[in-house]
Amino acid sequence: MSLNTKSMSIFERHLSVWVGICILVGIGLGKLAPGLAESLDGMSIYVDDAPVVSIPIAICLFFMMYPIMAKIDFREVVKASRNPKPVILTLIVNWAIKPFTMLAIATLFLGVFFKDLLPGSEIVKDGSEVELYRSYISGAILLGIAPCTAMVLVWSHLAKGNQGLTLVMVAINSLTMLFLYGMIGGWLLGINHMPVPWQALLLSVSIYVALPLIAGYFSRMWIVNTKGEEWFTEKFLHVLTPVSIMALLATLVLLFSFKGETILANPLTILWIAIPLTLQTLLIFGLTYGLARLLNFSYEDAAPSAMIGASNHFEVAIATAVMLFGLSSGAALATVIGVLIEVPLMLFLVRFCQRTRPWFSDEKS
Repeated sequence: MSLNTKSMSIFERHLSVWVGICILVGIGLGKLAPGLAESLDGMSIYVDDAPVVSIPIAICLFFMMYPIMAKIDFREVVKASRNPKPVILTLIVNWAIKPFTMLAIATLFLGVFFKDLLPGSEIVKDGSEVELYRSYISGAILLGIAPCTAMVLVWSHLAKGNQGLTLVMVAINSLTMLFLYGMIGGWLLGINHMPVPWQALLLSVSIYVALPLIAGYFSRMWIVNTKGEEWFTEKFLHVLTPVSIMALLATLVLLFSFKGETILANPLTILWIAIPLTLQTLLIFGLTYGLARLLNFSYEDAAPSAMIGASNHFEVAIATAVMLFGLSSGAALATVIGVLIEVPLMLFLVRFCQRTRPWFSDEKS
């Protein structure tokens, strides 16, 4: 099945190219103008003297999320909530399977296969000394226990998935994260009580989900009531289409300008960490996508169900790593590498979903 690119904007058709350019621009900006990157990075909301939410990134993410939220017909959300199977599947995969496969894969590769390639130790925030490979595993764990609650709406949108169902899954997984993130993370990291940044979780959900959701709902309702459904669909949404993609690209430039120096200084370490993170993403996607097919999901439900587990809430993972181990820690570096690989990898999976759409019974005709 070939992709229908005629209906896509220039940003959507060549998104992989734009992403590569933005990563290079971001790293170059961080290298050539470190003062600018540091100034932007300093524009954050702080909790207990630690940066929790970067204001420039939060602004970009709002404009990335708002166009998608505005497109959602909330009548479809009500219908989607009546079908619990996709939600149950994602909860089982995200909280009963994914954290433990991440621990196993990260330990196997970083603690066994690549252990001798990751020598050294570091002093973390509490003053204790840990081996670097253990710090990298900790960063991978923090990614593995943070299912995506923002970017998955972009991936579902590009894959032509059920946006109403995606929103329901995002909301439920966000609430579940509040209860299980600290419990599972504390156990997997091997400490008695992990200091979970509840403020960071609440701010992340508020900024990346709740705020654009409210803005999208009320603006859609107001525009439809004043201009009509046809004007909203044909005119307003047409203008909004490239906004989400451009905001995504701007977000990438900011993220990689913050960490460009670290990435340039550790090229091979990045490769060793990227391998288990990539394998984990492909494993969780394949498992969920395959189960969705066996359970006779429609394609529109199967695609977002697989993507919400495959992608990660890297904002929460980065904030937690910095709070627990420090900005320059191996754990923080591992979470940043999660961002580095996630976008191109998820774009590949979006294309894979579109090409395998005929696998599902509702599409075979």
